[in-house]
Amino acid sequence: MAGDSPIRPPGNPAGKRISIALAVAVHLLLAAFLFYGVSWQTKAPEAVEVELVRAAPEAPPPPVAVPPAPTPEPPPPAPEPTPAPPPPKPEIAIKEKPKPPPPKPVPAPTPRVDPFQEQLKREAEQLTQRKQAETAAQELAQVKASQAAAARNKAIADYLGRIRAKIRGNIVLPPDIKGNPEAVFEVTQLPSGEVISVRMKKSSGNAALDAAVERAVLKSSPLPKPEQSDVFDRLLNIPYRPRED
Repeated sequence: MAGDSPIRPPGNPAGKRISIALAVAVHLLLAAFLFYGVSWQTKAPEAVEVELVRAAPEAPPPPVAVPPAPTPEPPPPAPEPTPAPPPPKPEIAIKEKPKPPPPKPVPAPTPRVDPFQEQLKREAEQLTQRKQAETAAQELAQVKASQAAAARNKAIADYLGRIRAKIRGNIVLPPDIKGNPEAVFEVTQLPSGEVISVRMKKSSGNAALDAAVERAVLKSSPLPKPEQSDVFDRLLNIPYRPRED
């Protein structure tokens, strides 16, 4: 009938099966490629073998070359860890415990002053000071007196020594004097040293020696004067020995 659609002859069922198999194989390859491309860094992809099912023995599909998966480069070796330095030992600061402040001194109670006792105390101190001063003055006077006496004795000894030396220089000893007899004469003189009189107080036992000493005293007038006027004496006792040093 002219109004009906034309009837298409049925297609080749073998060609359809081949197309479907090829489409399935391409999708499988694409899926495998995406899966192994994402996980290649951690695990090497295994080779995928695809077995194509022949739709018909008379028309085998051409083989599809599978690109080899890229070999992942080994990751660089991790750097050896640097040993961390030992932590510094904390310095232990030893602080001395603050010393407690010293106790404040308690003021001693002021004793009551007795005016009468204070007056007695001052008078006793003054009396002690006066006694000490008097004692020191007495000691000083004694020292000065001793020094003066020593100086006077020295001056007298020097004065008498010069008189005896002058008399000895004027004596003429008699011969045949035995031993070393001593004669003592008392001589009276003036302040000028002039001899007024000579008196024998002790004889030597040798009359010639006694007379020789008396003549020597009179011949020595005037006698030497002392260097200090206070040692002058009007009466002199003059001893004499012939062998006196």
